Amino acid sequence: MYNPQLETFLKVADAGSFNKTAELSYITPTAVIKQINLLEANLGVKLFERTHRGLALTKAGASLYKDAKYMIQYCRDSVIRAKNAMQEDENVIRIGTSPMTPAQILVELWPKIHEICPEIKFQLVPFENTPENAREILKNLGQNIDVVAGIFDDTMLNLRQCGGFEISREPLCCAVSIHHPLASKNKLSIQDLYGENLMLMRRNWSRYVDLLRDDMWQNHEQIHLVDFDFYSVDVFNRCENGNDVLVAVQAWDNVHPLLKVIPVEWEHSIPYGLLHSKTPSETVARFLGAIQTVLHG
Repeated sequence: MYNPQLETFLKVADAGSFNKTAELSYITPTAVIKQINLLEANLGVKLFERTHRGLALTKAGASLYKDAKYMIQYCRDSVIRAKNAMQEDENVIRIGTSPMTPAQILVELWPKIHEICPEIKFQLVPFENTPENAREILKNLGQNIDVVAGIFDDTMLNLRQCGGFEISREPLCCAVSIHHPLASKNKLSIQDLYGENLMLMRRNWSRYVDLLRDDMWQNHEQIHLVDFDFYSVDVFNRCENGNDVLVAVQAWDNVHPLLKVIPVEWEHSIPYGLLHSKTPSETVARFLGAIQTVLHG
């Protein structure tokens, strides 16, 4: 589904050497060089600078490296979704799962859901949490994935063109490195955040996050607000590596092993539940109805 030369290109870029790539791939260095030469010729760009220290990516190579990783992962995910589609059953709920959208909430509710709808089965569909995947998967819920668990509000639902089913209202917490001085606390006061860099999603992504932002900006100017564009593993790495504080929810406690999610003494929260198609199938509607019964039964 994609040019296999791209995989070789990524391996060479990671190894920094044709010889090392050949050893890892169990082929000859000549075969590796031939694949890279063909790729450069087909694309009409130079991907590597050959130096006495080894190989270095050109600007074109660095750009392709980033896009190629996404393309290959997306193709792999597409194959998984295609295989899942072959096994499609009208009573199967396909649950998209990623580090930021864990299915744990459904696992906890499952025994009671099963009592109401014993015919319904779960099928977990893993995906990489990237801006591109978020846009495509949420916009097309009901095709390869039926539901995704996560935080949301009306702003996000309109942006992603999907529906939302609220299960709970989750307090907004803060994630810090386990090596951060604040990690010794089991609950934070707002004053504990004074002098810290507080990472939170850009404005107009969620009105709940915007309310938090405005509260900090108007009443706690000692906290330095740092915007980012998308919740991803890279953001969690940035939080840990930079020793910053990240606005998070308790459901993300296991996203990064070196981060601790801590409650904060403020009144800010956000809806947490299931994202689904605006026109859910009969099975999904029955499934959501069962959850409604469990929550209010």
